[in-house]
Amino acid sequence: MVSLRADKISNIIHERIEQYTREVKIVNTGTVLQVGDGIARIHGLDEVMAGELVEFEEGTIGIALNLESNNVGVVLMGDGLMIQEGSSVKATGRIAQIPVSEGYLGRVINALAKPIDGRGEISASESRLIESPAPGIISRRSVYEPLQTGLIAIDSMIPIGRGQRELIIGDRQTGKTAVATDTILNQKGQNVICVYVAIGQKASSVAQVVTTFQERGAMEYTIVVAETADSPATLQYLAPYTGAALAEYFMYRERHTLIIYDDLSKQAQAYRQMSLLLRRPPGREAYPGDVFYLHSRLLERAAKSSSSLGEGSMTALPIVETQSGDVSAYIPTNVISITDGQIFLSADLFNAGIRPAINVGISVSRVGSAAQIKAMKQVAGKLKLELAQFVELEAFAQFASDLDKTTQNQLARGQRLRELLKQSQSDPLAVEEQIATIYTGANGYLDSIELGQDPEEKNFVSTELKQYAMRMVLVNQNHSLPACLASISLLQHQNRRSSYDWN
Repeated sequence: MVSLRADKISNIIHERIEQYTREVKIVNTGTVLQVGDGIARIHGLDEVMAGELVEFEEGTIGIALNLESNNVGVVLMGDGLMIQEGSSVKATGRIAQIPVSEGYLGRVINALAKPIDGRGEISASESRLIESPAPGIISRRSVYEPLQTGLIAIDSMIPIGRGQRELIIGDRQTGKTAVATDTILNQKGQNVICVYVAIGQKASSVAQVVTTFQERGAMEYTIVVAETADSPATLQYLAPYTGAALAEYFMYRERHTLIIYDDLSKQAQAYRQMSLLLRRPPGREAYPGDVFYLHSRLLERAAKSSSSLGEGSMTALPIVETQSGDVSAYIPTNVISITDGQIFLSADLFNAGIRPAINVGISVSRVGSAAQIKAMKQVAGKLKLELAQFVELEAFAQFASDLDKTTQNQLARGQRLRELLKQSQSDPLAVEEQIATIYTGANGYLDSIELGQDPEEKNFVSTELKQYAMRMVLVNQNHSLPACLASISLLQHQNRRSSYDWN
């Protein structure tokens, strides 16, 4: 028989106890009561926070939005097809956050900051909360630096400054996305980081925008966050906050950023869908009561940072779609009240061939000339006055049979100014070209040029002016209008074509 020694047995037991490293922790768990339509109801999770991430047994992540007395309403960040009733759920203790880094420049990602362009993973050492608090009053300063869009009508009459929130609003197919993408193209060489957020758009439309950026070299300084129409409502709801978190990362590193939300109507509809499925009480147009807060907490994150924070900026251009030009609907009025102005695109102007189809009469920028250089201020004032008088006279001229010579001259000049404001898509103008174009038109140097009735004749005016502007140096170091403009020779019209005296 083998004899057993008590001391040896004791040593073996001590060794086994010391080697036992299993971690024991308390986990906040729950059980799935019901799942469907991207919503799960969970029993348990007694200590879960509002907005906390929860993890299901098969790996799907969700966000706890409804905290009720006997269950928790969770929206799924995925299809949730493998989730079954009775399966377990655990709280992660984390609020939704994404990794951030310079490596995101030039990439196309989804609302979870995962790349979807097939170019591999993105390395990042930092992370930011998707929903961060907006900068306070002390952290901000007033907007004073211009952000040039490259569009004459906007930069002259509805100027946008770095740190401003300017709404682009209009019916479908009126050129809202074109205005936003042209603004991104115009930031090339301006040291501005751009973030384009596509919410509920067609995949083909997003691909077309990305292709335009790549062809024009804009992807070098641009991040595209895309959640297309077939994405779950949860991800469409999160996409703008993901884009804002990425833009904030650069803003707090003393950089200038521009973010486009295309468009917030789709985000509001996704949020309405989530809220109705969570059995939240519907309000006006079936939107939940906190839909205003949905957009205000997003747009308030755009700011011009104070000197102590490095004077970085985040400029937001949200897009909202209207129905039949109705700007008094719920979502348009909400966003108009939050932003610092709006650019209204008219379907009537678009169909009349005036593109960009900006209705200057009801468009406004609450920052105004504070976001313009001196040279632009000097020429833009006269342009606004001439156009306002032209619109009034044009309406009157429809009923008048005979007009005096002065009125006829004003109408003729107004028609030429309207032609000058037309621009092709993806063809932004430098600010010095804009100033030359406005100056020549507003001071009557084009009055002798006849406007043909066919489109080619009308486009000829703008093309010739562009060549004219390129040969002039307009902006000196002080950003004021040089005296040389006062000596510009009158443009002569010869045989239906114009020749310019450059002396």
